[in-house]
Amino acid sequence: MITTNNLKVSAIALFLSALLGACASSGDSPSGSPQEVQELQTQLLGDMLLPQGARLNGTDSIIIGRGNEWVGRAVVNALQGATDVYAFFQSEYPKNGWTTVTAVKAKTSILVFTKADRTATIEVVDGSLGGPKSVIIITSSPKNANVVAPARK
Repeated sequence: MITTNNLKVSAIALFLSALLGACASSGDSPSGSPQEVQELQTQLLGDMLLPQGARLNGTDSIIIGRGNEWVGRAVVNALQGATDVYAFFQSEYPKNGWTTVTAVKAKTSILVFTKADRTATIEVVDGSLGGPKSVIIITSSPKNANVVAPARK
């Protein structure tokens, strides 16, 4: 016999499992072997290295172009925590020819790098419960782009 109390507990359990399942979704990531995923991400992002095991989230990313000429926003799910990811970028990007412009370690950490005629802004935040350990948002654009502010009326 099903009681009202059992029905409430079952409904709550079903809701919580659905909520956790939604949080664990990582978006439209590249699939295949680790080498295939790495190769695809390198084709898209060029010389912008990612931490080991990090995966591009295609659903939330806007990438125009490819290789070292891409512009836009790449959202990446990382297996490491935000502190380790921040340390990775601070250590590895200068080794790959990027110059650090700004590095701020906070709840949302921000690093800005330049290389040749490009600028990369990297944001690192902690991931969500049941999701990636951290989320990386890389914004790539040409350095000194001719940006015109909208005219005021």
